[in-house]
Amino acid sequence: MQNLEEVFNKIKEAKKKQKEIRDIYKDALSHSSEYKEVVEEMKKLKDNKKQIEANTQSNFSSEMDKLDRLKQAIADDEQMLSDIAMTQYAEGKNVEIKDEHDNIYEPIFNVRFKKV
Repeated sequence: MQNLEEVFNKIKEAKKKQKEIRDIYKDALSHSSEYKEVVEEMKKLKDNKKQIEANTQSNFSSEMDKLDRLKQAIADDEQMLSDIAMTQYAEGKNVEIKDEHDNIYEPIFNVRFKKV
């Protein structure tokens, strides 16, 4: 079994190669006049889309406020769900959820590293 640092370095090297290839690709696109024209047209369309969305949202301001509150409530409840699951897992309890259709959900734990 490989150790943590070996795998970490392997991932780091692969990401470096991936970045180099992306840079070459972006450089090739930057020299294409057709690509530049399409990007400019997309920018105009995106601006037009944002204007239409802003106008529509202003017509539905109370619904948009409700949507924002629901979004925050969902995020808070998801954090609470995660905290409860971690606590139960740490206590050695079985952690699973069953929905109204008798589907069983198990938690997925993810480990990431950040530079300190």
